[in-house]
Amino acid sequence: DDDSSAGVADNQREDPRGWWFSDTEKSSFNAMDETKSCAGLEESLQAVAKAFSELGPFNGILGFSQGAALVALICALKQRRDPRFQFDFAILVAGFKSRAAEHAEFYQQPITVPTLHVYGDTDRVIPGEMSQELASHFVNPVLLTHAGGHYIPVCSAQKKVYFSFMDSFCT
Repeated sequence: DDDSSAGVADNQREDPRGWWFSDTEKSSFNAMDETKSCAGLEESLQAVAKAFSELGPFNGILGFSQGAALVALICALKQRRDPRFQFDFAILVAGFKSRAAEHAEFYQQPITVPTLHVYGDTDRVIPGEMSQELASHFVNPVLLTHAGGHYIPVCSAQKKVYFSFMDSFCT
């Protein structure tokens, strides 16, 4: 028996999700890979659209690492008035600009969706420069840096920034 699944029914397990794959032969992803094409983006957009439809509405969305890169693409689709994605703001933690050539179209226009970009100064998975590059594609992004690595910071000082950012969308 595997103790790591104790208390979790088989039908409640979730498989880990890669939003898209830069190496389609190995079904793997590396944020540094520059590729002409990738696999899985449309399926991922459908999964997020299904969540919006079945579980929404949502005031905002949050993505971490490759999920933050996906959220950036969703923000671009929202700006293009894609009816599947209705939200007011996004929080992108350890995000990066996709290096897939077929995703370049998403970054051609400045993205006006309000965003908070969070990244660590010592992140070795997604270096801060990559998160800064992504933020440069947004109009008036709010930036929050922390001294740590590849994680979502939740210390008191960071919480204040999160709350301040989200409070601006409360009516």
